[in-house]
Amino acid sequence: MSNFSSKQLLQKALEARRNAYAPYSGYLVGACLLGKDGQLFTGCNIENAAFGPSVCAERCAIFKAVSEGCRNFTAIAIVGGPKDTPEEDLAPAYPCGVCRQVMAEFCEPDFQIYCGTPEHPERYTLGELLPKSFGL
Repeated sequence: MSNFSSKQLLQKALEARRNAYAPYSGYLVGACLLGKDGQLFTGCNIENAAFGPSVCAERCAIFKAVSEGCRNFTAIAIVGGPKDTPEEDLAPAYPCGVCRQVMAEFCEPDFQIYCGTPEHPERYTLGELLPKSFGL
């Protein structure tokens, strides 16, 4: 996985979580996406009162990467949880179905998905979290 460990990616996702804008749900999420070329792209969830325009951290990172010309990815790390939860006490946060489908648009079934915290990572592949997806 390039020169980045799952712990480093989850740490970057934790840092990105600090920028989340979630006044409605109070659930803050950060993501760190690793391009096959070694570039890192972070994202956070950004909510909107109309809900439809809201965006998840994972899609924020993927859209940022694609908008900057990167379309080949190795892994993503996701950290999330309620606003007032201490960072060391966060439980794993998993990508929603929409985010999984967006991942399938740009990633292979062996794409690595790390959830949890830097000290307690969980690893999945996209194929495990989105079996028999449309287009995969």
